[in-house]
Amino acid sequence: MQRALALAPTVDRVEVDGVGINRLVWGEPGQPGLVLVHGGAAHAHWWSFLAPIIGPYRVVALDLSGHGDSDRRDSYTLDRWVDEVLAVSQGVDMAGPPVLVGHSMGGFVVAATAARAPGDVAGMIVLDSPMVREDPEVEAARIGAAFGAPKRYPDEATALGRFRTVPPQDHYEPAVFDHVARHSLRRDGDAWTWKFDPLLFGAISRSVAAEALSSITCRVALLRSEHGLVTPEIGAVMYERLGRVAPVVEIPEAGHHMMLDRPLELLTALRSLLADWEHSVPVRR
Repeated sequence: MQRALALAPTVDRVEVDGVGINRLVWGEPGQPGLVLVHGGAAHAHWWSFLAPIIGPYRVVALDLSGHGDSDRRDSYTLDRWVDEVLAVSQGVDMAGPPVLVGHSMGGFVVAATAARAPGDVAGMIVLDSPMVREDPEVEAARIGAAFGAPKRYPDEATALGRFRTVPPQDHYEPAVFDHVARHSLRRDGDAWTWKFDPLLFGAISRSVAAEALSSITCRVALLRSEHGLVTPEIGAVMYERLGRVAPVVEIPEAGHHMMLDRPLELLTALRSLLADWEHSVPVRR
């Protein structure tokens, strides 16, 4: 995984409705495209250990508005995040429409993108995103269990010691966890605080994401974590709503944040799915 971090991305910004959206780009121009969408209160660097080594792709990871190094908005909507996903897919010299990959809340975003703009999406891979129930980050923010006004810490080391995921899990790869935590912080005067905007959680609705599933026409795959939030029963419901043609693949031993504890298993699953899609004909609903 350290090899992946050595392959630094190109970093730029795309303006969407007056707001700057941070974009990381890896891979050679002219290759098939992948767009990676993080979960709630996360950021593009959750993908840094995977993006450069998924394969011969032009890979883009963005910070949705209100996250990471992107600007904040006065308010957030799922439609506006769809605009951002579509915008960062442009101008990076991909060979055709990209495959979208979304984790947790990001799965809600890529589903809405695939439903609204089918001609701009070649496929969709959803990572442990329980679209028929509330996303864990959204629910934690709603009940006040997490993601309130970001706290301020006197130094970076103290802040790093307070970094937690929602939901928590038993295992993390230490190097991945540390890298993600460091990119979650920003310096604010003489203190350190988290980058996310606590107002962003009002944008996601379970019902909107669930309704989008039945209208999606591109190729779809669901990756669920063995110890995550998409139970076999939820996976079965999503499978039905997607027309019974989307494979549901379990990542063994993984918690909800599968890229933080089982990055190699996730990398293998993504490579396998993408290789299959390049050499097979999709089954229509």
